[in-house]
Amino acid sequence: MKRYIWTIPFVAILIMVPAAAVLAATGVGSFDGVVGSIESQYHVRATRIPFMALISLVAGTATHDGVRGLHVAEFEHFTEPVDGQQLKQMVDKKLGPGWELMVRETSRNGGEQTLIYCHPEGNRMGLFVVDRNHNEMDVVQVSVDPDHLNENIGKYDHSHASAGAVED
Repeated sequence: MKRYIWTIPFVAILIMVPAAAVLAATGVGSFDGVVGSIESQYHVRATRIPFMALISLVAGTATHDGVRGLHVAEFEHFTEPVDGQQLKQMVDKKLGPGWELMVRETSRNGGEQTLIYCHPEGNRMGLFVVDRNHNEMDVVQVSVDPDHLNENIGKYDHSHASAGAVED
């Protein structure tokens, strides 16, 4: 019975810490601010992935803190036309100062659009991605350790290894 009594506060802490982190991130310059603006501007509802705080924790552990702070929202059945400049201005406003647009890509017909922003976070880099592919739009925010990612990406760069290789 004593073991059970100590389990209740432990479980409550595990639930409250991610919830507090989510509530703290609901300001104007946040993921939720951008998602809320898209929902109201284009009359769509985002699908949120359940237990994202837990998934983010697992991703951080699995990548040895290379990735953390993962947020994802998906909009399906996105049928309203989207003006690329208007979308960019809305995201710029909601993200606020400090975020820099790195990539902006729009297809000729406007059905595909991608915005990628970055934001320095000390030794880390915040990335914010808005990607529309015809009737779907995904919004992702993540914090990455660029040094850690560079080390791991380097494992898959084989261009220099094969340049001097001779086959028998």
